[in-house]
Amino acid sequence: MKFLKPAILFLYGCECLARPASSTSASGLGAVTSPMQIIVLLTALTFLPAIVMCLTPFLRITVVLHFLRQALGTQTVPSNQVLIGLALFLTLLVMQPVAAEIYTKAWVPMESGELTMAGALEEGAKPLRHYLMKFVREPEIKLFLEISKTPAPAKAAELEMKIVAPAYILSELKASFQIGAMLFLPFLVIDLMVASVTLTVGMVQLPPVTLSAPFKLLLFVLVDGWTLVVGSLMKSLY
Repeated sequence: MKFLKPAILFLYGCECLARPASSTSASGLGAVTSPMQIIVLLTALTFLPAIVMCLTPFLRITVVLHFLRQALGTQTVPSNQVLIGLALFLTLLVMQPVAAEIYTKAWVPMESGELTMAGALEEGAKPLRHYLMKFVREPEIKLFLEISKTPAPAKAAELEMKIVAPAYILSELKASFQIGAMLFLPFLVIDLMVASVTLTVGMVQLPPVTLSAPFKLLLFVLVDGWTLVVGSLMKSLY
């Protein structure tokens, strides 16, 4: 539940900020009736998968693992459920410090009445923004500042989440595609070598992929590929 509360806090805060100021008091969640709390929390849960997939390392990990499976030539092994499960647990490992900081600085003070919902939302956004800014590239920031016609702030920490979030997604897509291209190269060399040999001996009717698949799997197992790929991914995220 600790990992769900920061996302719920963010989405619930958006709803509170849309209401008049008089409807939000220092008592936090207690200022809203129970039926409204249930409606807002259920609505927040519908956005939670999108937040997890786009504003966490889950995006980079899933794209890289997909490229790896394509490079190996095993279209359905590992299955999508296995890859998503692996990506989810790796994401929880990376985001645990960020979620714990949001929980400590925003959710706990709001529950105790020390912060209003707006204040808790502002405090909770700081650790997430700090994490996202580590991976955001400057061209993407300039692009969304230009699209939204927002003046560039004096400091990077003053950027709004509406700029940081899409810039982070584009930056992660670019990084994951670069990693995926590098993963394809050694397996592409094997495919080319096998195709050259089959053409030389006159085995035109036999698809080269059929012969290259065992060699690619053997190479991947010998170099302990899963450990290398996952280890490199995790190091790039810390």
